[in-house]
This record gives sequence, structure tokens and C-alpha cells, in this order.
Amino acid sequence: MQREDTSERILVVSYLVIVLVFLLILRLWQLQLLQGDEYRRLSEANRMRIIDTPAPRGIIFDRNGVPLVKNSPYYSVSLIPNEFDQRKLHQLSTLLNMPAAEISEIVRESGSSPFVPVRLKHGLPFEEVAYIEARRSDFPGLFIEIEVNREYIYGDVASHFIGYLGKLSPAQAKDPAFKDISPDTFIGQWGVEKLFDSVLRGTPGKRVIEVNALGKEIRFLQEKPPIKGTDITLSIEINLQKEAEKAFGERAGALVALKPDTGEILGLISKPSFDPNLFTRGITQESWQKIINDKKNPMLNRALQSQYPPGSTFKIVTAIAGLEQKVITPETKVDCRGGIRYGSWHFGCWRKQGHGVVSLHKAIVESCDVFFYEVGKRLGIDKIYEYATNLGLGTETGIELGPERHGLIPNSQWKRQTMKLPWYLGETFIAAIGQGYIAATPIQMALMINTVANGGNVYKPTLIKDSPPVLTGRVKASAESMEIVKKGLFGVVNEAGGTGWAAKSSIPVGGKTGTAQVVSMRSGVSSQAERFRDHAWFVAFAPVEKPEIALAVLVEHGGHGGGAAAPIAKIAIDEYIKSLQPLDRTVETSSIIDHGHPSVHWEYPDNNHRNEPEPAGDAVRETRGE
Repeated sequence: MQREDTSERILVVSYLVIVLVFLLILRLWQLQLLQGDEYRRLSEANRMRIIDTPAPRGIIFDRNGVPLVKNSPYYSVSLIPNEFDQRKLHQLSTLLNMPAAEISEIVRESGSSPFVPVRLKHGLPFEEVAYIEARRSDFPGLFIEIEVNREYIYGDVASHFIGYLGKLSPAQAKDPAFKDISPDTFIGQWGVEKLFDSVLRGTPGKRVIEVNALGKEIRFLQEKPPIKGTDITLSIEINLQKEAEKAFGERAGALVALKPDTGEILGLISKPSFDPNLFTRGITQESWQKIINDKKNPMLNRALQSQYPPGSTFKIVTAIAGLEQKVITPETKVDCRGGIRYGSWHFGCWRKQGHGVVSLHKAIVESCDVFFYEVGKRLGIDKIYEYATNLGLGTETGIELGPERHGLIPNSQWKRQTMKLPWYLGETFIAAIGQGYIAATPIQMALMINTVANGGNVYKPTLIKDSPPVLTGRVKASAESMEIVKKGLFGVVNEAGGTGWAAKSSIPVGGKTGTAQVVSMRSGVSSQAERFRDHAWFVAFAPVEKPEIALAVLVEHGGHGGGAAAPIAKIAIDEYIKSLQPLDRTVETSSIIDHGHPSVHWEYPDNNHRNEPEPAGDAVRETRGE
């Protein structure tokens, strides 16, 4: 019996041994075959540390090679939890000047693998980096990360043009174009930084370091250096930009300056602006709330995304159309007595006492509304529409900087389709002087005056210096008509009675003032309240004989174009001309000054339209400066 019990025990033990051997083989099979790759990776991770090396972003220069941004080192301290000795937590707290509980919380909330570095502190000054580095060997798993930080040298100057960086948005994280980009990478989110992000970004590198069981670095195994992003040279001139922005002061508005023979943007301003340095490492909630709660909306690019009645700057369009359609000649005269009557409506001139007898030249120089009412009457709204759109108004310019507003140039068909009403002559009067339904963005007005300055070529605005010009159209106007109008624009700035005298410079400047009404003065509101004041416009080009710059300036609620916008234009023009190589500024002015045209007097016939509805806009225009 005893022998049988012994045999059974041996048998049980044998079975147990067989089962244990089987389980051991099964476990080895699991570890080596099923999970071999994973454990091999973890083993390698214990031996090797792979550190990403960020690529320096390409530098952005102005057209004269002045850097607008720079890259600087950005230091962070990170910890690999698996390599860190938790017994040294309080010493680490002292080293980093951080509460031990905060360090533990950061590691816990990271939720990542214990082999993945967790960033504990960032934005360290170099002195603190040196202090930590000198004691880092006492803390296995602790190391310094160096990234590249973007600095915008001129702060908020040209911020709407240059743009800023930010982390991937949720939508961008799903975009295949960004599949190889780390969630912590800062990419272009606005302006040029966004438009040319793939060019500026560069290619990150990697450093492979061998470490021992304690996480101490032993030697470099491999290094793949980062590839710096490509530098780009913008078309803007930074001194023009800086000085013109300063001239705006605290006022809101926009400026766009173009190179007449290419369409290159020499300056683009939207005020108020923002400091892109706030975004370089992630904007704080406090700073973001301050920006979005600002009633003047500094994130709005007014140069492209706001539209306004162009006011008397639109008379350039009306003059060209009138000459080309031969409803007027340079010799045509009109007697301005402060306004005209049309049915029961009075259409006033900005000069209440009138301008007297004026020709086209004087009408442009002194911005006589009555003269252009009559030109508009002779043309009709559909011809005004034809020439305005031909000059680039009422449509997007094609600039790739960001979304644009279309503006609006109405015609009779537009009104029938949108309002189911006919077009009335009273509406033509105020459209001829840039009021009523007409609306344009500052960049559209810059394109319009740029086209006049170069003699009729419509160019797409471009952002990079020496980009091939992109011709998008040609104005259907003779060189003679364009020259007649340009002579008038020269007179606006340089002749007695000209409304743009504040833009007069040492070089010949041609321009046109404009005052766009915000509300009707008949409504009883105080014109002293800033939000009810007129918008101030000025469009200009210089030098008149061979233009190097054309620009449009808009000052929101600035009042008169001649007083608010023209001085800013002068500063911008002077700064740009200064930036050029020595330029022959001797311009023969005799060829662009002409007076004494024969007189042709227009009478205003009575009409039978007394029951016509009130035209859009303010038909009764009170005295205001241009």
C-alpha cells in the first residue's frame, strides 16, 4: 500500500513538472515571439535615449534684407519617470524651485509611458539652465531640452502681414498635411508665417544617446542634424511700415502700399494690431481674453476684411469713365453753387458756398461734388460700374494673405435682383462721389490708385520681393485720359485750393482725398462722438512722372481725408523713397500742370421725378472738409 502511495505521488509530481515546464515554454513563447518586439523596444529604450532636435525656422527679411524675426534658444527641463529615483523627489523640488506635489501632479497627468519624457518646466533663463545642468548627474532621467523660439523683432509692427505661430489646432491635427508634425510643434497660424509655413518650417533632426541602467548618458550613438527652414524676403519695407504705423497713433484704420510696376506690397497696416510674440509659446488665457474683448478688434485685418464707402477717392473712377465715354472733356465747365436740386431732394457740395465755375481739373483738385454729380448723371450707373470693376473694385484682389471682402459696386441689374426695385438717378448722383451702396476695402483702393499710377495695368498684389508680376487686367482707358486725371491728382496735393496739401513732399505726389459718411447728419446725432465721425481716405502715388509707390490710407472715424489720412500717406511715401538707391528727384512739373481750358457751361434742366424715392445714403450733404 505504501508502495502504491509513493507511485501516485511521483506521478502527481511528474504531472506538475510537465505542466510547469509547459507553462514555462508557453510563457517564453509569449515573451519571445508574441511580445518580443515590444520588450526589445523597451530594452533598447533602457539603453538608448532618442532626443528630437528641432529645426531652426527660416528667417523672414524685408525687401532690403532687414530681418523681421529671429530664432533664439528655448530651454525646458524634462524627466523620464522610469529612470528617476522617487526618493530624490524633494531634492529635485529644491533644484527646480517647484513644489514636490506639483512635480508629481505633472507626471501623473501626463498619462504617458514611463519611458516618455515629461516636461516639468519651460522657458528657463540661461542662468537657471546652467545651474540645473551642473547638478543633473545626481538626478537620473532629468535632462535639458533645447527648442527654437521665434522672436518678432518689431513687436506689433506688420503683425497682420507677418503673422504668428501656434500649436496644431484639432482640425489641423486631423489634416494629412500635418501627419508628421509633433503636437508640441509650433506652426504658422496667420499671415506669411501660415502661408509659407511648409517652406519656413524646416526638417527636425534626432540625437541617439546611450545611457546606463541608472539613466546616465554614456556616449552619442548617432545624430541626424536638423535642416533649417528656407529664408524668405518679403516685398514690404520695414521703415515705411514702422513709421506709418506710428503715425496712426491710437486710431483704427489701414494702409496698403504697392509697387506700381509689379504689384508688390510695400506696406500693409491694420490698426490696432497685436503683438505676435504673445503667441510664440502659447498665449495665456489672460492675454487672449484681453485681445478678444478689445472693442477695436485688433485681430481683424482691416486692410482686407473691412469695407467702407470710398467717398471722394471714387471720383477718380468717375472722371476716367466720363472722359472715356466722352460725356466730358478737360474743357467742360460746371457752375457749382453749393449743391443741386433734384425733385424734392437737395444734393449738397461739401463746400456749402460752392466752388463757382469749375473744369474737370479744378473739380478734381478741389473735390467738387456738384461737378461729379453731373458727370454721373451723364454716365449712368451701369457705365460707372463698368469702369469701377475694370479698375479692380467690387471683387477680391487675389492676394493670398487671407480672406478678403468683395466690396460692392452696384448697377441697375444688382438692384433689381437684390431689392426688386429700379435704379434711380438720385442714387447715381451719390454713387458718382463714392457714397450710397458703394463699398471698397483698403487693398482694393490701393489697387485702383496703383492701376492709375502705372497707366492702366491691374496687377495681383504679391508678397515676395521680385516675384514675377501677375497681370490680371488692363483698364479700358486711353493714355490721354489717364494722364489728364493724373494731372488733376498732382494738383490735389500741390496747387492752391487742393484738398490733399498735407501730403505735399520734396518729391511730386499725386493723390485724392475722400471723406466717407458714417451716418446722416440729419439724424440728429452728435458729430463730435467718435463713432459717428466720417471715415478719412487718401489715395496717392509718387513720384508723379515715374511712380515708385502707390497707396491707400483709411482712418476710421478720422474726419477729413486731407487732415487725417494724407499726413500718414506722406510719411509712408517719404520713408519708402528714402529706402531706395539714389533717385533723380528732379521732375519736370510743367508737363503735369495745365490751366485755362475753354469754358463749357452745363445747365441743370428741370425734371419730373418729384415722386422718386429717397436715394440710398445721405442726399443732403452738409459742409465738410475733404
